[in-house]
Formats: sequence, C-alpha cells, structure tokens
Amino acid sequence: MKAKSAARKAVESAYEGVCNIVEYQSVKDKKSKITRQEEVTVLREQPCKLSFEKINAALQTETGAAVSQGVKLFIAPEIEIKNGSKIAVTQNNVTTEYSASGQAAVYDSHQEVMLELWKEWA
Repeated sequence: MKAKSAARKAVESAYEGVCNIVEYQSVKDKKSKITRQEEVTVLREQPCKLSFEKINAALQTETGAAVSQGVKLFIAPEIEIKNGSKIAVTQNNVTTEYSASGQAAVYDSHQEVMLELWKEWA
C-alpha cells in the first residue's frame, strides 16, 4: 500500500494545472417549476496536468496540410468524467476548453483521459 501511495504522490507532484468539469444537466427552476438544460459545474479547481503528444507529420489533403496533436489529461483516479463533459483546463496561465474523446485509462495513481478541443454540446 505504501508503494501505491508513493506512486500517486509522485504523479500528483507533476500536476501543473487545474480543471473545472462542466456537465449539461436538466435543472428545474424552483419558482417556475420549468426544467431546462443548463451547464452545471460539477468539479472546480481540480489539480491535473495536460500532456501534449508529439505532433504527427502533416497529412496532405486537397485543401492543404492537416496537422494533428494528441492531448492527454492526467487527473486523480477517483474523479468521474462523464462522456460529453466540458473540461476547462488552466495550465501555464492558459485556459482551454476540451471534451473527453474516449474511455479513461485508470491506474492506482492516476487516470489518463484523451481530450479533444471543445466544439459544442452534443
């Protein structure tokens, strides 16, 4: 158990950013009793780290070269990030909005979530 705790501490010592996780939920107005879909922040200022994977070679298309980059979020393993959530990450004084693009890889010390740039609510 000490080894797992030490591993988690080591991973978390590398966290350089914080994130807010926002979900689109049904919210009932107490006065009007009308239910609407609204953005609800379910987690604030959670320590995390963004990792940018090597940029792949440009792919030539008819309209020009396309460049892709992988973005991975490292965060505590007990945090639940639902599909379709908006994840606003602030790291190095830059805030960028993302969404999870796949199933998280969960380990004892952390989880890794592949991200893509936020477009809109599905």
